[in-house]
This record gives sequence, structure tokens and C-alpha cells, in this order.
Amino acid sequence: MSLCMGCMQEIKNEVVCPNCGFNNKDVQPAPFLGFNTLLKGRYIVGRGIDTNGESTRYMGFDKVSKQTVIIREFLPIGLFDRALGETKLVVGFTDESVFNNLRSNFLSYYKIVQELNEMSAIIRILDIFEENNTAYVIEENPELIPFDQYVSRNNDQLEWETARPLFMPVISALESLHKRGIGHYAVAPSNLFVTADGKLKLSGFCTSMERKRGTPLKSQLFSGCAAPEQYENNFTLDIVTEIYGFTATLFYTLTGHVPASAKERLKDSRLLMSTNTVKRLPPHVVTALANGLQIDRKERISDFDELRSQLSVAPTAQAIQEEISKTASLADVDIKDEKKGSQSTKVTIIAALISMVIFVGLGVLLIATDGFGLAGNNNYDIELTSTTSSWDGPTVENFVGKKLSDVKSELKNSDKYILNINYEEVFSDEFKEGYISDQTPAAGTPIYDKNEAVNISVTLSKGPKMRTLPKIEGEDLDNVAKSLAKIGVLVMQETEFNTKYGNNIVIDYSDFKAGDQIEYGKTVTIRVSMGEEPTSSVNGSTPD
Repeated sequence: MSLCMGCMQEIKNEVVCPNCGFNNKDVQPAPFLGFNTLLKGRYIVGRGIDTNGESTRYMGFDKVSKQTVIIREFLPIGLFDRALGETKLVVGFTDESVFNNLRSNFLSYYKIVQELNEMSAIIRILDIFEENNTAYVIEENPELIPFDQYVSRNNDQLEWETARPLFMPVISALESLHKRGIGHYAVAPSNLFVTADGKLKLSGFCTSMERKRGTPLKSQLFSGCAAPEQYENNFTLDIVTEIYGFTATLFYTLTGHVPASAKERLKDSRLLMSTNTVKRLPPHVVTALANGLQIDRKERISDFDELRSQLSVAPTAQAIQEEISKTASLADVDIKDEKKGSQSTKVTIIAALISMVIFVGLGVLLIATDGFGLAGNNNYDIELTSTTSSWDGPTVENFVGKKLSDVKSELKNSDKYILNINYEEVFSDEFKEGYISDQTPAAGTPIYDKNEAVNISVTLSKGPKMRTLPKIEGEDLDNVAKSLAKIGVLVMQETEFNTKYGNNIVIDYSDFKAGDQIEYGKTVTIRVSMGEEPTSSVNGSTPD
């Protein structure tokens, strides 16, 4: 079979591919792998797709699955040499220690990403291995639409109701990464893709060394989506950094343009948004964008729960008034023992607060009615803050402790909630496997807008981490395999002749006994009978 090195489709004797137009007489330049290089005896290397300071991606073909794949090769610029036609990297003595540490981090990072293969928003990792003095990651290659093209086809911006179900699973994916001690730190339009069934896929994974300045790697940052701290030398990146990139990408999705670069925003932090855009977006979404894109890290949204909350609910005028009333009451307590001359101070404080309520109300009214006289394409400076207060209206229900299948049935025809399932492994001694152990937003969270469905992200329990091995002696092999699989234990078998038990009857565990504890996902070996050993006479005939 002759494959095109540009798209990995069969081209027989053609030189220029009729599918993609790639000229197969071309030669891949050094230091990149040559066309048709075979890795691990199964992966064929094609044209290079892109490269950064840490790795290079190639089109690839898996000879075993007969599918196209993406091959990512660890190639830290400036720390190796490889001549044209060679496959093994040559690393100098002075760079060897740094190179080995970076390669180890690369492998560890992608092994963690691979643990999240079942999450819908993450590109699946199919294989990870070392070869040629470097490391390789094999990624799936489904049919995808680049996200910026998807937005362009939709009038250069999406409505919030379209964007919301796309982006909520991405928040869960980022949260799962950070729970495992790593991050993405490059959420940007160019690292997002849309699947054929309309879901977002996050790509562009790299270690944190690649996503900040001042490291041995030549960093790759995405202007407008990279947080200010990523331009500082070797600054420790965290959830707050991740939220900036996510919010910047959401800002692009809803407005059609990314924010100004972090360096520019350090001089002028305003976020410019057209009046028409402000009017068509829910106010709480505009507030969340402003809070997620704060230049000052201390003022930025600080965790994923808060991000979900701000994107899901909107403070009402009543809530704002209650908060101001609360503040006024506190001011009254603070100054109640002052002399009479201080009463004017109290009156001034309360008057200022009341004026602020009136000013905020008028501002919202003016924006909604274009009362400022701004043209449709004029820009609006986002300078919003969010408030919280007590709430006696509708709140989010409690799903924790319920079986997932029951909740799905309960919400099947409901327009009150949108259910998102986080499939990360969470063990619990309190909740059985398949039951909900956590939810976001939490039960009791106010529902400010009864006409807007609430996104509920639920985490499923895997049950206890340690499982008790059942009695299996004398049981049928099929029944034993099913009972052990039910508690999450993998099975290997050893066969032997046995006078007590017939064929395919389990004798017992090999290295354990019934009642022992074993960790979920581990493997046990069981001894299986083949029945009595057949006997024969000296001349080979069986006796009468």
C-alpha cells in the first residue's frame, strides 16, 4: 500500500496526491524525521504539521489499526542535533542533564493526560513510548473543524446559548488536569476544535515549561490569551493563570476578537466590547468575562467552581440592594458610639451607597436602551464587579448520593438543568459506584434566572478504593470472572489438573484468599481446574 505522506490516504502510483495535493517527492528537512520512518514497528511518519519549543507533530498512520493518527515527537529546540536521514537524537554532554529532565517531565505529563481519555473535551492519547533517544505520543486524529473556522462560519461570534454547552465540558477537563497537578495554560482558539457531533476538543498540550518565559524551552504563548504572569521569567503557573486563557477564549467566541495582549493591557486594562454585544449577552456573563480577565491576579476569578457559578447565575437588582443595605447596617454599627458630630459622616456614607444603587440602575437602563447614544459598533469598557447576598428564592437541588441513572431519568424531560458528567476516577467509602459524590454548583446555590437552565457538573463515585475478594473456590469460571469484574478486579488464570474439581471449575486464588483486600483495578491470578489428568498405558493405549 502506497500512502500519501501529506494525508495518509492511499495513492497507488501517484506522486502528487489527488486528495490533498501534497507532492510526495518532497523531502522532510532535518532535524525532523524523514517520510516513511517507522516507529515502534507500527507508526508511519508523514509530513510535519507544526512545531514548538518542546515538540513537533507529524501526520501518521497506524499499521495495526489502519487509522490515521497524530505523532508528537519530543524535540526541545536547541538541546539536540539530528542530521538529515537520521532518526536518533544526539545530545551534547553539557545539555544531557537538562534534556533528560525535560523528557521525563514530558512523559509524566502525557501519562496524566492519557488518564483523562474518557473526557469528551480532551484529545485522546493512544500510545506513549520512548525510542531514538527521545519520546513519542500518539494522539487520535478524528475529523475536526478548527474552532476559529467554526466561529467564522457563525457570523464571527456565537450566542451565549450556543457557546455555553460547548465550553462547560472544557472547564471540567481543565479542573481534572489541575486536580492531578498539571495544567494546559494555552487555552486559545487555535488549540480548540469542533467534532462532527458538535463538541469541543482541547488540543495543544505541553508541559508548563513551554508555557512561560525563562525556562530551558523556547516558550510558545498565544497573544491575547496568555496571562500577564506567563511573560514573567519562570513564574509559577496555576488555576488563576488557566482561567485567564479560558476566559479570553470565551471572550473571543462571544465578541469575535481576542482581548489585547497582556503587555498592552498592563498599560490599559480596559476590555473593549461593542454596545450591541453587551446588549445581547446576559449581564452575568459580561461580569464573568471581566472578572476572569483581571490583570491583577488577586482580583481574578480564583477557582473553577467560582468560574462556573459566575457563568451560570446573575445577581439581581434585589441582591445588589440587599448587599448595600447590609453594608449600610455594618456602617451604622461601626459609628453608633461616635459623638453627634460624626452623624454627618454616617449620613454621607448611606447617601453615597444609595446614590451608587441609583447610578448602577441608571447605567444598566442606559446600556440596555442605548441611552448613551453609542452607535452599534462603538466600544464599551467593561468595569463590572459581582456581589453575593442571602437568597430566599429557588435554589439548586441536591443530587449527591443519588444514582446517576435515576438522575438522568429524573432530568430527561426537564428544562431546568443541563447535566454534565465528569468521568474522572473518584473513590469514596461513603458512596457506592455509579452514585453521585459531588456536584457543581453545590446544592442550595441560588437560581437567579428561572428561565435559564442551570449547568450541573456531577462527579461519580467509583466506590471504595479497596475491594474485598469474594469466595470463589468450587465456582464456575465464567461466574467468577463476572463477579470479580463487578468489583473492579482484573483476572488472570492458571490451569492445572485437579482430582477434586472438574474442567473450568475454579480451585482458588493463586496469591490471595477470600476476604483479602485488593485495590480497585489491580489484577489477581486464579487457579482453574482442567479436571483429572488423563492416564495411559506403556504402549500408549488406554486401559480397559
